[in-house]
Amino acid sequence: MLRTQTLIWTMASLLGFLNPMKSTAQDWPNLEKYRETNAALPAPAADEDRVVFMGNSITEGWSGANPDFFNENPYVNRGISGQTTPQMVLRFRQDVIDLKPKIVVILAGTNDIAGNTGPMTLAQIRDNILSMVQLAKANGISPIVCSVLPAYDYPWRPGKEPNIKIPELNGLIKEMAAQEEIMYLDYFSAMADDRNGLPKELTTDEVHLTKAGYAVMEKLVQEAILTTLSKK
Repeated sequence: MLRTQTLIWTMASLLGFLNPMKSTAQDWPNLEKYRETNAALPAPAADEDRVVFMGNSITEGWSGANPDFFNENPYVNRGISGQTTPQMVLRFRQDVIDLKPKIVVILAGTNDIAGNTGPMTLAQIRDNILSMVQLAKANGISPIVCSVLPAYDYPWRPGKEPNIKIPELNGLIKEMAAQEEIMYLDYFSAMADDRNGLPKELTTDEVHLTKAGYAVMEKLVQEAILTTLSKK
C-alpha cells in the first residue's frame, strides 16, 4: 500500500513538473470577478458623471449594506474582498480605466498592513496607490484617494498594530495626494475613536462596517465627488 501511494505521489509530481502552468496558474488579481459585468456595462452617456469605487471588502460590502447608493447614482462598485494594493494595480485598467468614469474613488491599504498577500512596507503601499493615481490621471480620470479607515486590530490576523500603522500610512497618502494635486478624502478623522479604532456603532468586527458606518462615508464621499466634478 505504501509503495502504491509513493508511486501515485511521484507521478503527480512529474505531471506538475512537465506541465507547470496547469499546476500553478491562478487569477491572482481576480480579473474574472467583474469581467462579464464590465462587458455588459454600457458606455457612459454624454452627460453621465460615472464614478468607479475601487477597493477591498469595505467597498464591496457597501453595495450590500446600501444598494440604493449605487443604484440611484452613476456609481460602479469594483471592490473585492481581501484584496491588497498590488492586486488592485493589476486590475485597474480592466475595472476602472476601461469603464471610462470621470472619477475613481480609491480606498485601499488595510489588507496590505494585515499582510494578506505577504509583507508590505507603508511606502510600498503608498507607491501602489500612487501608481493607480497616475494611471487614472493619464487616462483623464480624476482620482479621489481615501484615507484608510480606522482599525484597532484585525480579527483574522491579530497583532499587526493597525491602530499605529494606519495613521502613519494615511500621512503618506495625504502627502502624496497633495503632491499630485488631487482630492484626499479623510474618512479616518471622522470615524476613529480614542483607540484609533472604529466605535462599536460603526463596525461589526473592528474592520467592517455597519450601515451607520457606511452612512458616514456616503456623506463625505458625495461631498468629495461634487467638489471634484466642479473642477473638471
